[in-house]
Amino acid sequence: MDVSLIVGWILGAVLIVLGIGIERIVNFVDIPSIIIVIGGTAAALIASYPFRMLAQMPKHIGIMLGNQKYDAGDVIYKFADMAQTARKRGLLVLEEQAVAIEDPFLKQSVMLIVDAIDGERIREILEGEVNALIDRHDQQISMYERCTSLAPAFGLAGTLVGLVNMLKGINFEQGPMGIGADMSLALVATFYGCILAHLVFAPMARKLKIRNEEEILYRRIIIEGVLSVQAGDNPKFLIEKLFSYLSQSQQKKFMNNRGAGGYD
Repeated sequence: MDVSLIVGWILGAVLIVLGIGIERIVNFVDIPSIIIVIGGTAAALIASYPFRMLAQMPKHIGIMLGNQKYDAGDVIYKFADMAQTARKRGLLVLEEQAVAIEDPFLKQSVMLIVDAIDGERIREILEGEVNALIDRHDQQISMYERCTSLAPAFGLAGTLVGLVNMLKGINFEQGPMGIGADMSLALVATFYGCILAHLVFAPMARKLKIRNEEEILYRRIIIEGVLSVQAGDNPKFLIEKLFSYLSQSQQKKFMNNRGAGGYD
C-alpha cells in the first residue's frame, strides 16, 4: 500500500495547525464557509461530469493508495520465455501459455500473434487501445484538476458573501475592531479554498497521472515485446531492447535478480 498521499495530507494538516497555533485554530472554523466551498465545489463537479464518471471516484482512491501493480521486469522475462519457445516450437504453441495469462491486454496481444495477424496491424490495434485508455484516464484526471480551480473560486465566493454581510452589518459604534473581526471571518473561505485545491485535489491529480504513466509504459513494453516475439528476435536481444524503456535503477534491479542468462 502506498500511503504517501495520506502521509502528505496528515503532515500538511499538522504543519498548518502548528503554523496557526493550536490555541487560535478556533478562529479558522466557520461552518458557512465550509458549506460554500465544499458544497459549491461538489455541486460544480456534479454539473460538469456525468454520474458514470463521478461514480469512479472511490475506485480512484484505491488506485492512488495502491502499490504499483505493473511488474515490467516480470513481463519482459515472460516475453523472453515466449521468444525462446517460439523459436524452437513455433508461434502456435504460445496459445497454451496465453490461456494462463490473467492480464487481458497481455493475453489479447499474445493471441494476436498466434492468429498470425500482420505486425503492423497488431501495432495498430494495440496502439489504438492504449490511446483510448489515455483518453479515458485524461478525462478522469481532469475531474481533480478541475477541482483545483473550483475550490479557490468558491473560496473567493465565500469571501465575497462574508464581505457583503460585513458591510451590511457595519456598526460604526464598534469601530475598527468590529470591522477587523468580520473581515478575518470573511477571509476564512479563501483559506479553505486554497487548502482544498493545493493540499487535497492537486496531489490526487498528480498521483493519478503517475499511475497512468506506469500503466502506459507497461502496455508500451507489451506492444514491443509481442512484436519482437512475432519477428523471431533473439531472447537476449529482446530483453535488452525492452529494458531500454526502464530507468537505469530498474534495469539493474531486474538484471541482478535474473539477468539474461538461460537463453540461446
